Amino acid sequence: QVQLVESGGDLVQAGGSLRLSCAASGRIFKIDAMGWYRQAPGKQRELVAAVTSGGTTNYADSAKGRFTISRDNAKNTVYLQMNSLKPEDTAVYFCNADIVALGGRDFYWGQGTQVTVSS
Repeated sequence: QVQLVESGGDLVQAGGSLRLSCAASGRIFKIDAMGWYRQAPGKQRELVAAVTSGGTTNYADSAKGRFTISRDNAKNTVYLQMNSLKPEDTAVYFCNADIVALGGRDFYWGQGTQVTVSS
């Protein structure tokens, strides 16, 4: 059974920083792309940033210049460093990963971590 567990969400003032982590565990053979999505109340889930196993990154326009995605392949972990946070960054942040595990290949989601940015 593959699991993704996020951590690092918190309440922070505008202009502050947070670092989210997401660790994958289970009978994992390979992890390809990993990413962070977010969903604000009443809105659709949207991609924030993604990173391939080779380190190529992709960011939403809203994240460019403020957020940095990285991964530690040895630890099956992906991070999202968020700086200069704005109230509009408030959302539940979800980790996603394309994983080849004992049962085959699938996309997995974490349970989400709440980020709240106060003005």
